[in-house]
Amino acid sequence: MEHSTQDAPESVTPKLKRSLNLPLLVLYGLGTTIGAGIYVLVGAAAGRAGIYAPVAFIVAAIGIAPTAATYGELASRYPVSAGEAAYVKAGFGSRTMSLVAGWLVIVSGVVASAAIAIGCAGYIRTFVDLPLPLAVMAVILAMGLVAAWGIVESVLLAALFTLIEAGGLVVLIYAGFSHDSDIILRVPDTIPPVAEMGIWLGIANAGLLAVFAFIGFEDMVNVAEETKRPRITLPWAIFLTLAITTLLYTLVTMVAVLAVPPAELARSEAPLSLAYERLTGASPAMISGVAIFATANTILVQLIMASRVVYGMAEQGTMPALFKRVNAITRTPLLATWAIVVATLILALGFNLERLAEMTSQIVLVIWALANVALILIKLRKGPDPDDAFIVPLWVPVTGFIFSCALVILSSVA
Repeated sequence: MEHSTQDAPESVTPKLKRSLNLPLLVLYGLGTTIGAGIYVLVGAAAGRAGIYAPVAFIVAAIGIAPTAATYGELASRYPVSAGEAAYVKAGFGSRTMSLVAGWLVIVSGVVASAAIAIGCAGYIRTFVDLPLPLAVMAVILAMGLVAAWGIVESVLLAALFTLIEAGGLVVLIYAGFSHDSDIILRVPDTIPPVAEMGIWLGIANAGLLAVFAFIGFEDMVNVAEETKRPRITLPWAIFLTLAITTLLYTLVTMVAVLAVPPAELARSEAPLSLAYERLTGASPAMISGVAIFATANTILVQLIMASRVVYGMAEQGTMPALFKRVNAITRTPLLATWAIVVATLILALGFNLERLAEMTSQIVLVIWALANVALILIKLRKGPDPDDAFIVPLWVPVTGFIFSCALVILSSVA
């Protein structure tokens, strides 16, 4: 018939589905960022900065802001999966550098997932008596199945987990300001004197640690091809995620250091559970339960992120083409997803991950530095800017690069 070719599908190759709007993307970003880190970092930050630990999180957020703005422009210019690999290729004009950046992102995601899976299994074992390896396998496989199921289903579950883990922080904040009226009166005690250099050195030291509680916002760029109007949505989502996490972290830390002496908080393995118990007199099991959702959520979003980088690199020709296959039913890259799941299982079950977990943060900082340099090079070439792209001044990526490099050096010698 005359119109038979027009009625045929445009392509027999299924593509990723654009399903994520701004609220879902922000929830995804909060899930990647909040994670499990804040549930343990509060005590360490209090040990370094004392009662002024809340300021350390504000300082960390200010330092991270230029890199967040850099990611906002890069995501707006190049809204593709395997974002960092694409940014580095556009900036450096090097396929090799692009491959290095992509692999750094994949490795950081896999190692982080494996390390967090062990932590999640530990929380689960406080409620259910399972052998640790079995609990680890169950967590990773369960999150792998969700990641393979579909991007909307994955992000909706991640959003639910995010609401639970953020809700745990909100409950603690509410408990602090409602159960102890003295805390409100003592809020000014957390503001450091301007001229006390020794205090500010402690805050800077704690700020270095606090930076790692913000790592994860950059993962949002790797679901660009599943985001609606990504040139506009991604920059907004990045900034909203950073703003919301900063507010939550600052208030939670403030309540914790005012409810429990900082030195005692620093000695605790579960500082937020201790603060909740001290404030309410109730069992800390609720906060421990929330930590299961926090850790599981982080595993899920890391698996999604790493699999999309593998898919994106295959699309860009720097990984085997089989990894760019998208399943027609789930509309997800199944081979890429299960490759990441298997790698995560191997690491979680067979390796000592303490040093690898520390290296994850350093790898991410190197990726941040590469992304900032890529944008600097793009801007120095003075090519035309996309009409609807989010654009920042040159000093923004320059500042982000300096901050990222400083953190790499400081974290290496710390």
